[in-house]
Amino acid sequence: MVIEYISLLPPQRSERIQALHQFIVKLFPKAQVSLKYKMPTYEVDSGWVAVASQKHYVSLYTCAREHIQSYIDIHPDTKCGTGCLNFRDSDEIAWADLKPVLSSAFSRDH
Repeated sequence: MVIEYISLLPPQRSERIQALHQFIVKLFPKAQVSLKYKMPTYEVDSGWVAVASQKHYVSLYTCAREHIQSYIDIHPDTKCGTGCLNFRDSDEIAWADLKPVLSSAFSRDH
């Protein structure tokens, strides 16, 4: 189902979502992967993250500002919402700095 979601995206977006998918499942191999609200969603215990392709960026949803705050502190120019990071097509993703975001999101109830 996630592979089908990725296959329907334009090439650059497909590569970015695939990279996020691989990053998440490599760090959290026990994550349950599904499609919820038409987005690839990853669940570990009671925590979750989701990824989605938007018009001009890809989003990593965590549902709470506290989960993404460490990334924003280091990368203040990153577009974000209340609980999500939005990586524009031209943005570099700081993979090492995403690890604490994922750890936080997977460690707490939402």
